Parts: sequence; C-alpha cells; structure tokens
Amino acid sequence: METTGKVIKCKAAVLWEAGKPFSIEEVEVPPPRAHEIRVKIVATGICRSDEHIVHGLLSRIKYPIILGHEGAGIVESVGEEVTGVKPGDKVIPLFLPQCGKCVCCRNPESNLCLKSTISAPQAEDEKIKFTCKGKLINRMAQISTFSEYTILDEIAFAKIDDNAPLDRVCLIGCGFSTGYGSAVNTAKVQPGSTCAVFGLGGVGLSVVIGCKVAGASRIIAVDINKTKFAKAKELGATDCLNPQDYDKPIQKVLKDMTNGGVHYSFECIGHVDSMVDALESSHPGFGTCVIIGVAPYTDKISFDPMLLLTGRTLKGSHFGGLKGKISVPKMVSDYMAKKFKLDELVTHTLPINKINEGFELLRAGESIRTILKF
Repeated sequence: METTGKVIKCKAAVLWEAGKPFSIEEVEVPPPRAHEIRVKIVATGICRSDEHIVHGLLSRIKYPIILGHEGAGIVESVGEEVTGVKPGDKVIPLFLPQCGKCVCCRNPESNLCLKSTISAPQAEDEKIKFTCKGKLINRMAQISTFSEYTILDEIAFAKIDDNAPLDRVCLIGCGFSTGYGSAVNTAKVQPGSTCAVFGLGGVGLSVVIGCKVAGASRIIAVDINKTKFAKAKELGATDCLNPQDYDKPIQKVLKDMTNGGVHYSFECIGHVDSMVDALESSHPGFGTCVIIGVAPYTDKISFDPMLLLTGRTLKGSHFGGLKGKISVPKMVSDYMAKKFKLDELVTHTLPINKINEGFELLRAGESIRTILKF
C-alpha cells in the first residue's frame, strides 16, 4: 500500500519507564515535514549507551522513549525541500548531526554540532515524533532506531552505498566509528607506537582495529572478561591483560611493560576509576589518553593535576571526532573495499521482539554487538 504522506503504524520497542523491560508496541509515525525524511529501519545495534538510559543513568532523558541510535535503513519518503536523497536510498541515521552551519561544524577540529541534543535539547514539539496508545513518545538523539520506521532531520543522516549490507554497516552509526575514529582521528595513533585499550566491548575492539590500521606496534587490551581476549587478538591486540590477575594496579603493570607508559591509552568502559587508570598508564611527557566511555551523569572524575602538568594530554572523543555526513559514507565505502574488519564484531542477530534478550546478553558480557532486525 502506498504510504507517502500518510501516518504509518509499525512495530517499535518502547521503554515506558526507567528500569523496566522494553515493550513491543504498535506506534504511529507521521509523514515527514519539510527538511525531514522517513526511513524504514532494517537493522540496528544494541549499544551500552542505550543500556545507560534503560537504567536512568543519563541526564535530560524523558520517558516513555524509543531508544536506538546505531541503525541503518531505506528511505521511505522525503519531505519538502529535501535534496540529495530519494525513496529507496540507503542511509545511516546520525545521532550526532552535522548541520554544516554552526561554529562547531565550520571548525575542522570539531564534530560537535550545536543542533545536537547533546549541545541543546530540542523543544518537545520538535523532539516528539511518535505516538502510542494515544500518548506522545520521546525520541533518543532525534533518531530512535528501535522503531521499524523513524523520522530524521535532513542534518541527521548520511546517504551510503546502495550495495552496503545494512545489518553490518549499521555499526558505523555508532560503536565502530566511535572506537575506530578515536584511534585514527582523535588520537592520531602513529606507526610504531604503543597503545592500551581499556574495555573490550564493541567500541574497545573497534579501537583495537583502528590502532592496528594506524600501524601501532603494540596494542595492549585490558578487560576483566577473559572470554573477549581471543577476539581482541584476532582483531590486532598483541597482549591481553586481566587486572584481576595482578597484585598491583593495572596502570603499574602497563608502565612496567612499556618502559614508563604507553603512547596512547583509551578508556572505553565509562568508569571514572578506569579513566584515571588509563590516564596514569600513558607516558609522562608525550602520552595521550582518550576518554570514550560514557559514565553515569552523577559520576565525577578526580585525579592528581600533576598527571597533566608532566606533559600528558587528556582528550575526550564523541563519535570518534568524525563529521557524520562527510565521514560515514567514506567509512562504508572503506568497509566495502575491505580496508578494515567489521563483521567480526557481530556476535548475535535477533528479531526486534527479542530485544530484551539482546540486552541480557550485553549485561552478561556474552555479546560484542547484537544486531536487531525488523
């Protein structure tokens, strides 16, 4: 049936309140307005940031809400004044948009668009696009990929190769780009350097891939879950450490292994203690520590300022420092050209109605990335 210009009723995973399981519901998705497109989501990954919202650990989140921000789909219809994309095109939604006009978008060193929900939450009439059982349903990061159909602003998607497999390149919408970009773009890992990666989830393993592609000579993977070590070594890690195996702090172990500290360290967990550990494990005088993991908004980081005064650099990286509209299509093309591995990050594929099972796999540490399909 022709759907252009009509409200679509479709399946979505709704989180009615924090701490509760997802509920598979029928939701109503309106047609796109001017400068918007409506997209049929084909595949979407489960990310740790979604898990934080499930437990109410991120600020400025309103419930009920449809989560999901690591998806890929096919354009169903476009609103007025939309250019460069048409029905049938494949796209990746951008949880970090790129308006191209704000001071951050115009700065080549920044990818933080001031129109993102991170910079300035939108008014409710702009933010809410879904209804369910007569109630308005909030969106996550303006995209909400845990819905079979979603509305995207023209600044919040990237058109990609028509031949790209959506159940793989969806990872470029968040986890892979965040990790890989943090290594090659934010840290600018140099050939022959040493790296330490704290946390071997989808993001951490993507950092490992980025460090390997960048030519690092030693990549030390750190996690308390030893079952992830084989995958880390397959993707490029040279050493794997479990902090629980040592009777001294892991940063001391790393310093002893690397003649005083690594060139680059990456925190991919979201724990403030491990952020300090990562900073301390970087070499004084020239070490760089990149914070990638998202910590609960109530947590605060504390460390000795001398760690920085002695020459270390502490940086944060959101979406790998990548400008989505520019970088995402290229990364999809690079994946298609087999310039880096991506398939190996997918450990489970489930239908959307088994979303709660997917989150249990994440909590148990049994999955790297679970892909949900509609």
